[in-house]
Amino acid sequence: MLRRIDAKDREKLKKYLLARRKGIGLDILTQAQAIIDRVIMNQDAALLAYTEQFDGVHLESLRVSDAEIKAAEKLCKPAFRKALQNAAKNILSFHEAQKQNNYILQREDGIYLGQRVLPLESVGVYVPGGRAQYPSSVLMNVIPAKVAGVSRIVMVTPPQKDGSLSPNILYAAKLAGVDEIYKVGGAQAIAALAYGTETIKRVDKIVGPGNIYVAAAKKLVYGTVDIDMIAGPSEILVVADSSADPVYVAADLLSQAEHDPMASAILLTDCAELADQTDACIREQMMKLPKKEIVEDSLADYSACIVFDSIKECIDCANEIAPEHLELAVEDPMRYLSSVRNAGSVFLGKYTCETIGDYYGGTNHVLPTSGTARFSSALGVDAFIRKSSFLHYTEEALRKAADDIITLAEEEDLEGHANAVKVRVKA
Repeated sequence: MLRRIDAKDREKLKKYLLARRKGIGLDILTQAQAIIDRVIMNQDAALLAYTEQFDGVHLESLRVSDAEIKAAEKLCKPAFRKALQNAAKNILSFHEAQKQNNYILQREDGIYLGQRVLPLESVGVYVPGGRAQYPSSVLMNVIPAKVAGVSRIVMVTPPQKDGSLSPNILYAAKLAGVDEIYKVGGAQAIAALAYGTETIKRVDKIVGPGNIYVAAAKKLVYGTVDIDMIAGPSEILVVADSSADPVYVAADLLSQAEHDPMASAILLTDCAELADQTDACIREQMMKLPKKEIVEDSLADYSACIVFDSIKECIDCANEIAPEHLELAVEDPMRYLSSVRNAGSVFLGKYTCETIGDYYGGTNHVLPTSGTARFSSALGVDAFIRKSSFLHYTEEALRKAADDIITLAEEEDLEGHANAVKVRVKA
């Protein structure tokens, strides 16, 4: 089932993974820009019109009321509420440890300098609608922002056909601490968050996944506001040795393949027997999955197995691919963790399936995809802060440093810069 690639030809793997990294087409960008322009021009009226056009729902009001949120909680299953509460505690605990502190440095002659860590004032969270509804993503996007100290968190999500929102989504929003919720989705929701309307005030940053039009709109508004990332299809890479259980490995590969026909599931191992056993387990398990056709497409086009001579070679290859999710299904996984340089999130040991990270463990599941783990990070508290520096010089300190500063300014032909120092030391 997994395409077998010779270890000497691993460039072939990277080439067809690169084929997944398609940009957003000009036609999609053009349509998204037209929607953004109309929202800027017509504001709430455009949002209501697009909701009727795209979602088939006529709304009188965009904002979700407190009564709707309270009613939604009662519609959620008690077991779901309890599970989500436990997940929220784990996510909160992990992200609390990411908080950064202000600092100040004292120097001689009365000089002091330092850095302030400031939260963003407002953040917009996009939550997809339709069949794919993920309360876990609400927690993952909102809780780090709350920990950072963001004072206003706005959630937008398209309404269901009856004009309501999923009770599970509303409960997750309440649990995480969302301040405002609006029934609007698509590129028009991104436009509203970026530029504001009569009802929805603009925000400073937009996070959260969406369809291709949402991604296009986020790309277009970047610079007016900040965004988290333009996420690509999901991916998992499992590094496994002979101690791994092929049943577990197969299940974990399939857990990502079911996301999308363009999802990628890769196995790197030093054990040919494990590779063969995993293939057999994939055949057996996939027959029981509701999304079998999606899995088949993913496995046929973007999934593979390479058998190397050593686990070190497996990890070297994994670092080149820089996967979103990396599982180390090996004996003593901590032994290899320091060798992992490029991965969105790492899961250690045969009992730590990636699903734990998706929902419950506490680490964030909003991760860099398509090789961007080489230079970017999982969503966390850092995504919702700014850093501002400060500096103080006394007269004595300035006189000591004046010649150096003037020299540097004049070498760059910036006499005005030099003069700002000269007028002070002359005085």
